[in-house]
Amino acid sequence: MKRKRYEAYKESGIEWIGKIPAHWMKEKIKFLFSEKKKESNPNLRSGAISFGKVIYKDDEKVPFETKKSYQVVNKGEFLINPLNLNYDLKSLRIALSEIDVVVSQGYIVLQLKKEDASRIYLSYLLHIFDILFMKSLGAGVRQTISFNDLANCFLPLPPKQEQIQIADYLDKKTAQIDKAVTLKERLIALLKEQRQILINRAVTQGLDPNVPMKESGVEWIGKIPAHWEVRKFRFLFDFAKGLNITKENLQKEGIPCVNYGEIHSKYGFEVIPERDSLKCVDTSYLKTNPKSLLKSGDFVFADTSEDVEAAGSFTYLNSDTPTFAGYHTIIARAKTPIFNRFMAYFFSSDAFKDQVRSSVRGVKVYSITNAILKDTRVCLPQREEQEKIVEFLDRKISDIDRLIALQKQGIEKLKEYRESLIDAVVTGKVKKVK
Repeated sequence: MKRKRYEAYKESGIEWIGKIPAHWMKEKIKFLFSEKKKESNPNLRSGAISFGKVIYKDDEKVPFETKKSYQVVNKGEFLINPLNLNYDLKSLRIALSEIDVVVSQGYIVLQLKKEDASRIYLSYLLHIFDILFMKSLGAGVRQTISFNDLANCFLPLPPKQEQIQIADYLDKKTAQIDKAVTLKERLIALLKEQRQILINRAVTQGLDPNVPMKESGVEWIGKIPAHWEVRKFRFLFDFAKGLNITKENLQKEGIPCVNYGEIHSKYGFEVIPERDSLKCVDTSYLKTNPKSLLKSGDFVFADTSEDVEAAGSFTYLNSDTPTFAGYHTIIARAKTPIFNRFMAYFFSSDAFKDQVRSSVRGVKVYSITNAILKDTRVCLPQREEQEKIVEFLDRKISDIDRLIALQKQGIEKLKEYRESLIDAVVTGKVKKVK
């Protein structure tokens, strides 16, 4: 971005901004906005703030009686989440609503009362106010603020026409950035799809495209090389349960512990305590719950998921460091020596996961039981071929993951640029540029 500054600046007296263009004014929030008087309308859909936008929530999860206590937010009004400012500091807590919804009483709803102000400009400005200043109001033991805490805070205010020009400029530029982010996200999705296809093909068909094939007898697996065998999970693994604990039992030091949430979100496929930031449990569990302690190569399945797609999610311990399986987990330990990494790739395949997905039952939470796992079937080539398949997949998956990481880095840089652009333009650090 070409950096072009305004001709003259003055001290704004606003600590988090500093100098502003000389012809700009500043205004207290209480003169720009009024706090909306709470009104109810349970016939509207319920909503919330998510990633700086007002969105619809799942009304099935909000009882009608609860909605009757909610307050209305109309299109064109500003919504602020003033709660728990000490937590989730990256979360965006102010949004200009583009929809009519009802939200919980904990939110602050603002109505614009100054006629010579642009809602779009103010939405960009409040975005920066949120990031650079508002969260600091909840520092220390104080976690929640009210409109009174915001009322006397100053915001910079250029002339109305300039506000509109800035808003139009940022709409255009942020749309370009968002498009670039979307393209990178699509590329990541394609790379992940390519990775999944590689795994599916390698663990069910092998690496030789000319090898004779046979029917596996399993709908979700299809044909396999003629010299491979199919075994039931129950004949390969013994089962145990993870610790019967809660989040309150987790601590910074002790014995590393992997829980179902981390399997779903962080350490799927493999977990390495020396590398991964695991929470710990007290060493006393070594005596009281030895059966929940993992050995190198043990598999850990999440026993619940929020959707069918995630059913069958697992990790395996690729380390000799003593590690516990935590809450909502099932441990699968090989009865006889197996090549765990090949098995991990097979458990990552649709050939395995589709078997689990076809058996789970639930509405909002889907349970994965020992019985479901026991009845799944596994493809097994000879050990030498397993090793070749793993070597191939390790190499290919590593290349794909490297490309995905580069795209994610690019997305982060674009988002950082987006924030810096908004900050620079709405606070007058630079003039909008073509």
